[in-house]
Amino acid sequence: MKKNVVKDKSFCFALKIINLCKYLQADKKEFILSKQLVRSGTAIGALICESTHAESKADFIHKTAIAQKETHETEYWIELLFQSNYLNEDEYKSVITDIMELKKILASISITSKEKYGKKLIHHS
Repeated sequence: MKKNVVKDKSFCFALKIINLCKYLQADKKEFILSKQLVRSGTAIGALICESTHAESKADFIHKTAIAQKETHETEYWIELLFQSNYLNEDEYKSVITDIMELKKILASISITSKEKYGKKLIHHS
């Protein structure tokens, strides 16, 4: 069975986000932003998992695009937590590096999928 790198990376990222949010809530008493972060940060992997079982090529492209949007939202919450001093520089660098990597991978998948399937989908609609 072929290894799905983006699925594995997004799952590991979701675990990291869950642990970060537990820390923020227990140690920093931060509950509002961390809830937003856990929602968007775990949604990425869930959407990627859904996309691997998409009903059609259009469904795959759509789910991948939503996962990509979630990476942008997750980056926003990470930046906000860092700028508001809930995350120190090491914590910030750890998660921002991961989300940037996921953004790049999903952007590449999106571009490739649209190039490969997009034209076919438009003609068959």
